[in-house]
Amino acid sequence: MPRRDKRMSLGQHLVELRRRLMIAALALVVGMAVGFLITDPVLKLITEPIRQVAQTRGETGAVELMFSTVTSGFDLKLRMSFAIGLLISAPIWMWQIWAFVMPGLTRKEIRYTVGFLAAAIPLFFAGCWAGLVVMPHIVELMASFVPAGAAAFYDASYYYDFVFKLLLVVGVAFVLPVFLVALNFAGIMSGRAILKGWRIAVLVSIVFAALATPAADIVSMLLLSGILVVLFLAAAGVSLLFDRRRAKRVAAILPPEAPA
Repeated sequence: MPRRDKRMSLGQHLVELRRRLMIAALALVVGMAVGFLITDPVLKLITEPIRQVAQTRGETGAVELMFSTVTSGFDLKLRMSFAIGLLISAPIWMWQIWAFVMPGLTRKEIRYTVGFLAAAIPLFFAGCWAGLVVMPHIVELMASFVPAGAAAFYDASYYYDFVFKLLLVVGVAFVLPVFLVALNFAGIMSGRAILKGWRIAVLVSIVFAALATPAADIVSMLLLSGILVVLFLAAAGVSLLFDRRRAKRVAAILPPEAPA
């Protein structure tokens, strides 16, 4: 197939788009097949807090994961397989998207995009890890409100949704500072303007952490909000450094002003 460039017709672009979508879909299917095989250890990992709560309560069968319908176990496996497959196949489908868009970008835009992806991907996984660390404390805290002698049955589908959404939301929150740096690179916001909004950033971080964690879990809330504030300050610092470099380049290009 000829190399795609800006001179290709609309039909050729659509043909290549279809080819890359098919490759991405095939990678997703293979990733889902692998994910289906490893759902049991993943489920064991995310349900570890339930077993810890059961041991803490000291009542056999007092805390259990519940599958309420005949097909709920299989449905949960399919949902987990899709999420795991999407994660495993991410390098392939992200490359397909990148390869389709890249010929239309300038060399400078390509360099910036690679830099943003190199920062955003590790931050997203760091956010998922932070959510995984906070999650057991949330489960244990919520289980503490169950009266003594009562049994706590967690619906498997609801529990998985809770864990998945928590990891996703915290992961995305960790990536938001990268978008602030992107706005600075695009000349939309200066580093000084970003830093001036630190009070709003602290307030938003506390509110977000309070929504993402139970109201009674103060430790988890402070930990999560503290990490978000540190990431915001790091984004402001990077933006200030970039503004300084940009000002030096402009000063080197412009001729010095004549003395009055």
